[in-house]
Amino acid sequence: MWCHRLSHLQIRLQDLLRGRVTCWALQQLNFKSLFPLAIHWHHTASKSLNCVWRQHTDHFELQYANTVMRFDYVWLRDHCRSASCYNSKTHQRSLDTASVDLCIQPKTIRLDETTLFFTWPDGHVTRYDLDWLVKNSYEGQKQKVIQPRILWNAEIYQQAQVPSVDFQSFLETNEGLKNFLQNFLLYGIAFVENVPPTQEHTEKLAERISLIRETIYGRMWYFTSDFSRGDTAYTKLALDRHTDTTYFQEPCGIQVFHCLKHEGTGGRTLLVDGFYAAEQVLQKVPEEFELLSQVPLKHEYIENVGECHNHMIGVGPVLNVYPWNKELYLIRYNNYDRAVINTVPYDVVHRWYTAHRTLTIELRRPENELWVKLKPGRVLFVDNWRVLHGRESFTGYRQLCGCYLTRDDVLNTARLLGLQA
Repeated sequence: MWCHRLSHLQIRLQDLLRGRVTCWALQQLNFKSLFPLAIHWHHTASKSLNCVWRQHTDHFELQYANTVMRFDYVWLRDHCRSASCYNSKTHQRSLDTASVDLCIQPKTIRLDETTLFFTWPDGHVTRYDLDWLVKNSYEGQKQKVIQPRILWNAEIYQQAQVPSVDFQSFLETNEGLKNFLQNFLLYGIAFVENVPPTQEHTEKLAERISLIRETIYGRMWYFTSDFSRGDTAYTKLALDRHTDTTYFQEPCGIQVFHCLKHEGTGGRTLLVDGFYAAEQVLQKVPEEFELLSQVPLKHEYIENVGECHNHMIGVGPVLNVYPWNKELYLIRYNNYDRAVINTVPYDVVHRWYTAHRTLTIELRRPENELWVKLKPGRVLFVDNWRVLHGRESFTGYRQLCGCYLTRDDVLNTARLLGLQA
């Protein structure tokens, strides 16, 4: 039918160009009859709300709250929140998405105050609050930050004078826990003071906000410089800035460090905000930031020490961003554990090395380095998806304990306390 109309229109237009159509005939050329759906607009404006909407053949267009949004009709039917389509008690979809006609269009659309009503061909009515549509539209999400952050170098963090939280306040009050999590979400690091220097109390502290993530290193790890595992961390050597478990498909989200004893010198902990460094790359050389977010790399951990035998491989780019708003959410940076680069063609490799060098220069700028001395009673939480850590070499006997936390559970605790995470 459409082919017939298009062919008919093409013939009439060719006749017009050749001078074969009179003015009277041109007036009879009924474009509405040829394209009834393409120009069948519905336009309603609420002056008090400054809301305008239009019905297109394949989508619904809404202008509200200074945002122009476009919604696919299948999406509008699929996200219906009526009792038959959505279980409001369990917050789960009841509608079988596969049952929705992929060519579905609403029979009617009307706006009543702040609610849009879509009536579908089977008579079902879907209601949408305008603010809900803004919040959940693609265009709305593009403008929204998933997790607010304060990016920092050493000076910014020190001037902020971020307070630590007392052990008892952290354990016994929601206010203390919320203050801790707010600082952690904003800066990617946070401290708890006056913790009894034992593994048991450190474990109790960690369990206050999350399940402990058991890994190949166990549930709670406890180590000295005895090289009991096949990792440089189990030595007295200096460690350059890095993120941990890059060789996991999903790197561990949060790290907990507690120095239980140190009888010697050195051993300060280095902290670098990887997101701050990445932001500098984005501002200075955006194409290199983009390359680091696109090239997948392998990271690998091979261990054959004593009874520990492991071969872990994780794959992902150095920088990971949400595709809809380009927000950075994970940096995977570990030069120790990066495997052979064999996931990209040769002509991309050199550009990747150049971009990696640019990021490394930013990460190694002295002004971006925050040095702290871990001591008994002071527990450090680090966002392993954001903040790189390292250490200077040390002498003497040094005991550390800690663990990894599941990121989902930490963010869940934060949301339940009313924080954006």
